[in-house]
Amino acid sequence: MKKPKVAFIGVGSISGIYLDNLSQVFKDVQIAGVCDLIPERAINAKEKYNLPRVYDNMFEAFEDPTVDIILNLTRPHQHFEVTRLALKHGKHVYTEKPLGITMEEGKALVELANQRGLLLAGAPDTFLGAGLQSCRKYIDTGMIGEPVGAAAFMICRGHETWHPDPDFYYQPGGGPMLDMGPYYITALVSLLGPVSRLVSASKSTFKKRMITSQPHAGMEMEVNTDTYIAGTMQFASGAIGTIFTTFDVYYPTQARLEIYGSEGTLILPDPNYFGGPIHIFRPEAGKMEELPLLFDYQENSRGLGLADMAAALKAGRDVRAGMEQIYHVLEILTGFEQSAKAEGWLELTTPYHRPQQMKKAALKGVLD
Repeated sequence: MKKPKVAFIGVGSISGIYLDNLSQVFKDVQIAGVCDLIPERAINAKEKYNLPRVYDNMFEAFEDPTVDIILNLTRPHQHFEVTRLALKHGKHVYTEKPLGITMEEGKALVELANQRGLLLAGAPDTFLGAGLQSCRKYIDTGMIGEPVGAAAFMICRGHETWHPDPDFYYQPGGGPMLDMGPYYITALVSLLGPVSRLVSASKSTFKKRMITSQPHAGMEMEVNTDTYIAGTMQFASGAIGTIFTTFDVYYPTQARLEIYGSEGTLILPDPNYFGGPIHIFRPEAGKMEELPLLFDYQENSRGLGLADMAAALKAGRDVRAGMEQIYHVLEILTGFEQSAKAEGWLELTTPYHRPQQMKKAALKGVLD
C-alpha cells in the first residue's frame, strides 16, 4: 500500500508541531493539504512546508480521493461534527483530544466508524513517547511489584493570564478535566488497564473571571463548567487511582503523577510531554533513583499517534491510539461530571485493552 495521505482541518497554533513532525520525522505518512476557517493560516502553512494544496473548505478535503486520513485540529466543541462528516465521506479520522464533549457524541462516532469500517483514533499520543513507554516496561517487568494505586494532579490558576482566547476553556467542553485530563487518564489506563467505576466531587469556584492576556485584556468571562474536580477510579485490576484537576489555585511547581506498587513507587514524567525523568523509590535503596528512558521519541513528537495510525493502515494492524482507548478515556472524563451531579459511584461500560507496546525501529520515524 502507498503511504497514506492526511488532510489537516484546522491550522491553528497546535498545527505547527504536527506539520514539522509529519513533514520531517515520520516516514509513513504524507500531507495532502490543509484547510482553515482563516485562509491566511492555510496559505502560510502551504508556503512554509511546500504543501501540495490548500482546501477552500473541509468538504473539499473530504471529497479529495487522494486523502486517506482527516486530521481534526478544530476546537473541542467542533470535534464531533468535523469527525462525523469526515467519516460520512469515507475517511479515516485522527482527532485532537477529546473525542467529543459528551458520551453521546463519542458513542455516535464509534458506531459510525464501525458501520463504515473506518479507523478512528486520537490524541493524546504522549503515552507513546519514551517516558511513558519506559514506565510501562518497568511496571510490566515488576520493578514496583503489583500496582496498588495511582495519583495524578494537574494544578494551575487557569489560562486567562496567557492564552489569547481563553473563554472556551470555561465553557461546556472545556474545564481542566476535558482540557488536561486526557493526558493523565490516557497515561493511567495505558499503564494500569481499564477503569471499572469512578466517583467524584466538583465545583466552579469563581463564577466570573477577568482576562488579563491580549488581545482581550479587561474582558470578563462567565464560567459555565466546573473548574475544581477531584475523582477516584477503581481499576479492573483492583488498583485505586485518584485524579485532581483545577484551574482555581496557585501552585509553585509542576504537579505530579505517581504509581504505587507493592514493592516500590514510580514517579512518572509529566504526561503532557513525550520524555522527561522517571524516578523509582524502593526500600532497598532508601532513596529516589532515576531510571533511563528505554524507547524512542523523548522530544516533542506530536503526530506520533497519527504516524502510528498510518503505519497500522498500511500493515493491517491495530492502532495504538485507537478508538477503544479514546472512547474509554472519554467515558472516564465525562463520568466525573456525571458522578458529581449524581453524588455517587458510576459504573463504566466501555471495554478497553491496553494497546501493543511501542517497538524500537531501525530507522527513526518508521513505526512497526
